[in-house]
Amino acid sequence: MPATAFFMITLGITFSTLMVTSANHWLTAWLGLELNMISVLPMITKQKHPRSTEAATKYFLTQATASSIMLLASTLNAWQTGSWDITQLNNKISCTLMISALAMKMGAAPVHFWLPEVLQGSTLTTALLITTWQKVAPITLLYMISNHTQSNITLIIGTLSILIGGWGGINQTQLRKMMAFSSIAHLGWTMTAISTAPNIALLNIIIYITISTPVFLLLTATSIKTLQTMTTAWSLSPTTALLLMLLLLSMASLPPLAGFTPKLLILDKLVMYKLTPTATALALFSLLSLIYYLRTSYLLTSMAPPTTTQSTTLWRLKNHYNQLTAALIPLALFNITITPALLM
Repeated sequence: MPATAFFMITLGITFSTLMVTSANHWLTAWLGLELNMISVLPMITKQKHPRSTEAATKYFLTQATASSIMLLASTLNAWQTGSWDITQLNNKISCTLMISALAMKMGAAPVHFWLPEVLQGSTLTTALLITTWQKVAPITLLYMISNHTQSNITLIIGTLSILIGGWGGINQTQLRKMMAFSSIAHLGWTMTAISTAPNIALLNIIIYITISTPVFLLLTATSIKTLQTMTTAWSLSPTTALLLMLLLLSMASLPPLAGFTPKLLILDKLVMYKLTPTATALALFSLLSLIYYLRTSYLLTSMAPPTTTQSTTLWRLKNHYNQLTAALIPLALFNITITPALLM
């Protein structure tokens, strides 16, 4: 990609997200989300392949539909209340439509079908962008309207996302699709807490972005795209394989790794609000995600010498991600010692 085009795309993605996060008018937020979508499309179609064209088409249609629903919800709210202020979403129908539109933009269940297909048709770098940076703007809007959200709707969306994110990822052999279902499951935890504890929901998505970024960077550095080629990671770089295993276990929310902290806080809040059956169901559904995280971790470490690998070794280790990865991994693996301070 030419340097000028890359600079314009990066500027568009950054500026549009900042526009949404600093907006207080629905039309400004809508404009920022549209600019964000247009900036990401060239990144998806970077590969000259029919699969990437299909992924870009699905991404465009889904995002355009969500933007239309969002515009309808904000217009209906302005018609009823006379205000375009984001924090004044008082109309219940508008609030329900807005939550549905933002869930579609992020890829939360039951409007999640586009996310695995788009990630599979994109590069690992683009998949990293879609699963992390592209969620900042919708999550910010959800956080701003959290006082008006109906807890029943967010709990249903969150529970479905955790269930589908765990169930859908079990059958996958492609890592990009598996990470897409992992993103859906983590979005479920965020949606569950957004109406009862928005600060904890924000903490959950920040920790998820901190963990998933080095995961994608390590996968990109080692050119690993399937579970079969993951068996070559140990012979390629034992340190990379070990760090990738720890990061996956952190995403699986195993203590004392960082991914366990927000899940514990969310379950604690649900029990505090007399939602113990919901908390129990979420804890059980999260075990589905644990299955494919443990399977992937087993493949990373079980092929250590003298065991022979099951596929051809990929001698394409790249070094230009090491500094960023080394800076993020300690944050992604930070232990649970800060939890008592967060609970107080």
